[in-house]
Amino acid sequence: MKNTIEDRVKHYWTLRARDFGSVRRNELENQMSWRWLEEIQNFLPDGKKLDILDVGTGTGFFAVLLAEEGHRVQGVDLTPAMLEEAKQLADERQLDIVFCQMDAQNLEYEDKSFDVVLSRNLSWTLPDPEQAYKEWHRVLRPGGILLNFDANYGDYVRSESLQNASVSSDSPYGHVGMTEELAQENVGITLAMEISREVRPAWDLDVLTRIGFQDVHADQTTGARVLEELDLKMAPMFGIYAQKK
Repeated sequence: MKNTIEDRVKHYWTLRARDFGSVRRNELENQMSWRWLEEIQNFLPDGKKLDILDVGTGTGFFAVLLAEEGHRVQGVDLTPAMLEEAKQLADERQLDIVFCQMDAQNLEYEDKSFDVVLSRNLSWTLPDPEQAYKEWHRVLRPGGILLNFDANYGDYVRSESLQNASVSSDSPYGHVGMTEELAQENVGITLAMEISREVRPAWDLDVLTRIGFQDVHADQTTGARVLEELDLKMAPMFGIYAQKK
């Protein structure tokens, strides 16, 4: 049976899980974690403990970061190996976080379950990101916040840039442990995704508005502010912010 693109994505991240766990530990010990927390908190109501869903949690960075602030956090990911790393990270920090294997495009939650849905570097890996956005809207409560951080990784691949292709083992950037074989599979997956041919974040803003979100906007300086010199010049990270009516 021919592998689907979802199978390829899951296999790729299974191979990357251990190194990615190291990346996120590095990130939590780096000043970048404080910059991420400040970035996210700018959009959260002050003084409230929130029900937060971290979609595509990977090895649990956002989930851990926000659970340490006292929020009630759940994290979902398609790849069991990533979730094992996330659970280990949460255990090390004595945090009570629920992690579940789940497809971001078909969430197994009831309507209006969360105050916040957030994600990073996920939507570029999804075969049907518009369906994912519909699901994220569905599980948000009225007035709930969507935060999605991503980049035009198709542009980065097509540029053949070598920025961050090789990083040190203590780097907070995701290419720790990247081999040539893995790099080629990353390129193949990226170019196979239709979203890699869209103009982003304009495409995302249009989709979110059609779905019914309000106050939809994007910040294309997010990467420069949070990632600083690690932000990809050919695919700078953007932040997308929207609210459910």
